[in-house]
Amino acid sequence: MTLSLFDQFLSPVVCWIPLVAIAITLPWILFPSPTTRWLNNRSLTSQNWFLSQATSQIFSPINPPGHKWALLLSSLLIFLATMNTAGLLPYTFTPTSQLSINMGLAGALWMGVVILGMRTQPTHSLGHLLPEGAPALLTPILVIIETISLFIRPIALGVRLTANLTAGHLLIQLTSTATLAMLTIMPVAAIFTGILLFLLALLEAAVALIQAYVFVLLLSLYLQENV
Repeated sequence: MTLSLFDQFLSPVVCWIPLVAIAITLPWILFPSPTTRWLNNRSLTSQNWFLSQATSQIFSPINPPGHKWALLLSSLLIFLATMNTAGLLPYTFTPTSQLSINMGLAGALWMGVVILGMRTQPTHSLGHLLPEGAPALLTPILVIIETISLFIRPIALGVRLTANLTAGHLLIQLTSTATLAMLTIMPVAAIFTGILLFLLALLEAAVALIQAYVFVLLLSLYLQENV
């Protein structure tokens, strides 16, 4: 039972060939591409409106030099939201449920933000390691603690996204299994469990979008500290 629950998080393989690359690139075909027409269709208009709203919310508190990251972080937001929600469909695979992928994204972007801060304003970036007005005796301890907390940030980003998606998928699978098992034994209870399953699917869709936004928002806050 334990193995069957976690089989959904295994990378799909056909003839010993992993299909993770196809699972990552295929959903991008569903997005409409920009055109040169004066008036766009509804899907392209909705996509542009969503991107403009999300970008304005994320980059409004950031200084103008950090706005160069708008294209990268907005693309990351669309990528994570697409991967998270596409995994809720039947017979699909969620690449962002893999800790290796999430840690790769979080570690690379976090390292880029830290290197940017050390390159442009090293004094200000190193100043975050020691709070202002700290006692002199506590200076070594506070520097060590802040350094550890700095290196924990990418781990927290990757683990948070993986844990939330994994927990939601496991809960949906447990509820669907219980609904199918009670369908012939207790039909009335199966109806209530099916309603609960529908509500859990809606909640998981909201969690998938929120986790993508939180991932990008935290990266923007790290960027704000180093710009």
